[in-house]
Amino acid sequence: MSLKTLAGVLTAAILSLALASCGGEDKLKIGVAGPLTGKDAVFGAQLKNGAEQAVEDINAAGGLNGQQIELLVGDDAGDPRQGRSVANTFVSEGVRFAVGHFNSGVTEPASDVYAENGILMVTPGSTNPKITERGLTNVFRICGRDDQQGRVAGEYIAEHFKDKRVAIAHDKTTYGKGLADEAKKTMNALGVTEVLYEGINAGERDFSALVSKIKDVDADLVYWGGVHTEGGSILRQMRAAGVNAVMMGGDGIATDEFAALGGPGTEGTLMTFGPDPQKRPEAQAVLSKFAARNFKPEAYTLYAYAAVQVIAEAAKAIGSVDPVKVAEELHKGKTYKTVIGDLAFDAKGDVTRIDYVMYTWKKQPDGTITYVQN
Repeated sequence: MSLKTLAGVLTAAILSLALASCGGEDKLKIGVAGPLTGKDAVFGAQLKNGAEQAVEDINAAGGLNGQQIELLVGDDAGDPRQGRSVANTFVSEGVRFAVGHFNSGVTEPASDVYAENGILMVTPGSTNPKITERGLTNVFRICGRDDQQGRVAGEYIAEHFKDKRVAIAHDKTTYGKGLADEAKKTMNALGVTEVLYEGINAGERDFSALVSKIKDVDADLVYWGGVHTEGGSILRQMRAAGVNAVMMGGDGIATDEFAALGGPGTEGTLMTFGPDPQKRPEAQAVLSKFAARNFKPEAYTLYAYAAVQVIAEAAKAIGSVDPVKVAEELHKGKTYKTVIGDLAFDAKGDVTRIDYVMYTWKKQPDGTITYVQN
C-alpha cells in the first residue's frame, strides 16, 4: 500500500471516529408536543417544562440504557392539522417516543401518524375516551378519561344540585363536548335534567347570547365543558350580567389563568381533576428544581415528567429502546413509580387507577384565587 493510499485510509478512519464521537447518532430522540402558542399555551408550557426536566434528570444520571436523550419540541398550537404536521416532523427527525399532545382533538390525528411509523406515544392530558378506544397498541395516557371525570361531576351534581336548575355549556371540541356529554349522561341517569344545553365556538369572546339564556332559565349551576380561556370569559360576563350561578368545569380550567380571566367571581367555582400531585412526597425533589427555574408546575407539568418516567422505566426493564418492545412491556400491567404516584396500564393503554376528585376555587391569604382540593 502506498503512503498516499495509507494516508487516505487513515483520514477516512479518523473522520469516521470523529463523526461517531460527536454523539448525534447515539442519542435517543424523544419528542414533546403541545400548544406552545395559542389560547392553550399555558398547558403547552407545562408539558414542555415537565418533559425537559425529566430528560435533564435522566441524562444527568447516565442516560437511558447508556444513551443520552435528545428532546425535540413541537408546537401544535392546539390545532389538529398542525398536530399532524408536528407528528410527521418527529417521524422525519427520527423520534422514537413522543410525549403529548394536550388537546384530545389534536392527539387523535397525531397518534395515527405515530402508529403508522412505530412511535410510542404517552399523552399527559388528552382525556377523551376515543384516544385509547381505537385499538392502537402504541398509545398510552397517564391522565384519566372523560367518561370517568364526567361521571364524578355528574354524581356530584346529582348529590348537591338535585333540586337545582342546571345549565350545560360546551365549546364543541372533542374534549369539551365529550366531557359535557359524559357529565350530562350521569346526572340524567341519576334524575337531574338540565334546563339548558348549549354549544359555543372555541375562540369566541362575546358570550352575551349564552349568558342571556343562562339568565333566562335562572340557572343555579353552569357546567362548562371546555378550557380556561372561554370558561373564564363566560364566568366574568355572567357576573357582569348579575348571574350568580356556580360554575363547574373539568381539568381544562386547571390553571391560575382561569381566575385571571374570570375575576373575583371565580371564587366558589367547582372543578374535577386528579389529586394534587404537588403534595406527593415523591414529587418534592423535582418541585424544588422547578422552583429554582422560577417555573410554577401547574396541573400537567408533573404529568409530563411522569410520562417520560414510564417510558424510561419500561425501557430499562427490558434493556431496549425499541418502541414496539417498550409498548409490549407497558401493556403487561406492571406498576411504575413516578412523581405522580404508582402507575400501571391496562390493555387499552389507560392508567388503571381512577382518581378524579373535586376542587373549589378559593381566595388565598395573598388575595389570589386558586383551586383547592375539597
